[in-house]
Parts: sequence; structure tokens; C-alpha cells
Amino acid sequence: MSPGSRATDPARASPGAQDLAADEWDRRFDAVMVRLEQSAAAMPDRGAAAPGVVQDCVQALRRLQASLVHGRRLHLASGRELLETRAALASARLELAGTRAGERRARHQAQHDELTSLPNRGYFRDRLEDALNPADRRAPALAVLFLDLDGFKPINDRHGHETGDELLRVVARRLSGSIRAGDMVCRLGGDEFACMLAERMDREELGHVASKLFDAVSAPLTVGPLQFNVRPSIGIAVCPGDGDTAAGLLKRADAAMYRAKRRQMGYAFFDHRSDV
Repeated sequence: MSPGSRATDPARASPGAQDLAADEWDRRFDAVMVRLEQSAAAMPDRGAAAPGVVQDCVQALRRLQASLVHGRRLHLASGRELLETRAALASARLELAGTRAGERRARHQAQHDELTSLPNRGYFRDRLEDALNPADRRAPALAVLFLDLDGFKPINDRHGHETGDELLRVVARRLSGSIRAGDMVCRLGGDEFACMLAERMDREELGHVASKLFDAVSAPLTVGPLQFNVRPSIGIAVCPGDGDTAAGLLKRADAAMYRAKRRQMGYAFFDHRSDV
């Protein structure tokens, strides 16, 4: 082999050979076998050996051709089955993704308030119970705030439920934007909301959080051409001093909220002597 020369690749030596259609290969096989048969017939009759050998070659080629045809059919069938399997798998994946998405939507709808998209009462209570019963069994330190909107019913009655619903959505957004990532705010129902503050705080710090929520809700609020000033009343119950169950803390925060509403205090801590 001379320097720079390359070995001949049979496939490269016949460009397009790999691209020949199946029927073209059949025609070539047939043409070769016809030529062999013609050659065998034209051989001098010096004995039957040479023509017989050629005929054997022709039969061998025919068997080879039949095997190739059979293999090609199996290959095509396997290709179709592979495509069908892939299509079925893709369809199954889409169906599974749709099922999972549907489950997530259903779970979200079951756990969240339809109007405000906040967690609902049931989900809030479940999360509160989980926080009150930590896996490491350390005494939980958290507070529950119960909020009610003063004067909401007259607004709802005078301006209609659509205005009232939009007002509640605005309040929900303001409350959500005023708490920390680890805390939770929910809509209990009607114009009542609750917050869980899942971190130990003293009364001064809790008072600061309550004031922040009060100011956020009390800021002027616009619904269409209408402007409102809605004040919340907030009650605060602290675990473990005021209770150690979700129901107990919500009940006592609710009682403190009513005292804050009666006295127009803005917020009030639960008092065992005043709140019954």
C-alpha cells in the first residue's frame, strides 16, 4: 500500500448501495441468477460437473435471497412494533402526567379556599396539629392569630357580593405579603382569617406582628371606583400557655379577638380572666 493510500471500504466503494430499495436488491439477485443459469446452459457438455456446480450456486443464491426477504420482513415488523411501543409509551406518559396533574389540582382544591386561594380551615388545622406534635417531641412554641374584619357585612350588603369578594381577595393578598416564609395564613370562612406563627416570640414581638397585620389590612383599599377603609380585630393565643391543641388555640384566639373588637383595641392577647 503506497503512502497516503487508504483501504477501500466496500460501503464507500459503492455510494448509495446502502440506500437501495428492497425491490432493487431483488431485481439484482434475479439478474445475477439468470446470468448464471445462462452461463451454465452455454457451457460445453464436457461433463455435468461444471453446469451442476453453477446450478447449485443458483439454488444457494435463491435460498439466500429468500432468507434476506424473510429477515427484511421481520425487521420491518420489528420496526413497526417498536414505533407502536414508543407511541404507546408516550401516550401512557402523557396520561400519567395528566393524572398526576389532576391529583395535584384536586389536592390543592381540597386544601385551599376557592375565593382567595389561601389554605382553608381544614388544611390550616392539619398544619397546626402537625406543628403542635413535632417528631422530635420538643415542646412547640407558636402563636395563633384570629382576624375578623370590622364592618365587612354592611359593605357586602350595600355594594354586593362581587365587591365583597374582591375586598376579601385584597385582604388575603395583604396578609400573605405580611408574614414570613415559615408562617401560614388561611381563610377560615366569611371574613375570618387566621395566622400561625411557627417560632418562639415574646409578647412584644407578637404585638409587633399583630400591628403589622393590622396596618396592612387597614390601609385604604380600592375596588373598582370604590374606596374602603377596613379595620381588622385580632386575637392572639400562645402555645403552650393558652392551649396545646389546634381547636383550643383557635377558640381562645377567637375569644381574644371578640374582646379586641368590643373595645376597639386592634389586637388583644387571650386573657384567662377576661375571655371565657
